[in-house]
Amino acid sequence: MSEYGVLMTTLPTQEEARRIAHLLVAEKLAACVQLLPIESFYRWEGKVQNDGELLLVIKTRTALFDAAIARIKAEHPYTVPEIVGWPLSAGHPPYLDWIAQST
Repeated sequence: MSEYGVLMTTLPTQEEARRIAHLLVAEKLAACVQLLPIESFYRWEGKVQNDGELLLVIKTRTALFDAAIARIKAEHPYTVPEIVGWPLSAGHPPYLDWIAQST
């Protein structure tokens, strides 16, 4: 498994997305978090839903996945938040070094 990876989660408001992004970086659970506006279609409680959300793209080390996921879950407003991640298979070495130094 790669030493570096990306986690993703979605949040309903910019305020909540910014708060969690700041928290993850401040606590050195992430080197960088990008916020992207998206539109989500999903099934919830038997109905198809459609909502605007903010996607957080969280760059970190895979050794921090469990701690970052726990922190996101503790702060997340959704009953069943999307929190998924995967290891990086390649990357620019100076950028990966920066992730290591920042987390």
